[in-house]
Amino acid sequence: MDRFEILAQTLRKQVPGLEIREQEPMSRHTTFRIGGPARLMALPADPKQAAAAVRAARALEITPFFLGNGSDLLVADRGYDGFVLKCGGMDQVREVNRRLRAESGIPLARLAMAALWRGLAGLEFAHGIPGTLGGAVLMNAGAYGGEMVQVLTSVTYLDEEGQYRTLPADQCGLSYRHSLFAEHPEWLILSAEMTLTQGDGEEIRGRMEDLAQRRRSKQPLEWPSAGSTFKRPAGHFAAALIEQCGLKGVGIGGAQVSEKHAGFVINRGGATAEDVRRLMDHIRETVLRQTGVELEPEVKFLGF
Repeated sequence: MDRFEILAQTLRKQVPGLEIREQEPMSRHTTFRIGGPARLMALPADPKQAAAAVRAARALEITPFFLGNGSDLLVADRGYDGFVLKCGGMDQVREVNRRLRAESGIPLARLAMAALWRGLAGLEFAHGIPGTLGGAVLMNAGAYGGEMVQVLTSVTYLDEEGQYRTLPADQCGLSYRHSLFAEHPEWLILSAEMTLTQGDGEEIRGRMEDLAQRRRSKQPLEWPSAGSTFKRPAGHFAAALIEQCGLKGVGIGGAQVSEKHAGFVINRGGATAEDVRRLMDHIRETVLRQTGVELEPEVKFLGF
């Protein structure tokens, strides 16, 4: 019996109700719809289950990989020989004096709607971002002029010792697509608090619908992808550089640079992780050779 079998048995015994899956296809858990099986996956329904699962894993010297919506993740075709903790079941939200307190697994679209229903403004930018709150905090997600740093008040997380901690937003190191949590993958974001402003529901809805229409018109939302494939280089736009280099529409296997938006690598059907990675390498090499600008992936890699 290996460590993962022991962990599965331990979790079933110590954390009643925790959903456990073995050899779970990661293609079901990424927006690329790509990826081989994870050796073991746990899907906690609340922060207590998540904390118990993390502590049990670390007692066996197993490092969990924390997964939200898989919207910026490319998993190897062979899969991941490790333990994945998917936080999507942790999705509760409540309001206290114009502050939303939400668990990390809630999708940003639902969080933005929760704000709308309460007449709270400030999260409209998040409605079309295909990730969870935890991932948004981790990467200081943003779009159309809005970023998490503008609304975040505090973050509660589980540290490497399995202890609950809370950090005020100004201590989270939030910058462009980065935070202190990105430097500490052993920390599990459990929940976050956001301060919003009272607004008019129809105006909030109107802004959300306007942003949604802009996304639909410019982004290849009809195809599986991980959103923006590369971070914005200083002084440039990744999509403009890629298009300038004649790469729009270029493909390898089932992976293709979107003809609609060159900043997206899409799965045209049957793409493998190796197709995507080779195409990303080709894009980076071509852009560097022709422009001197080095692109940094926004997509994360697992199992390679």
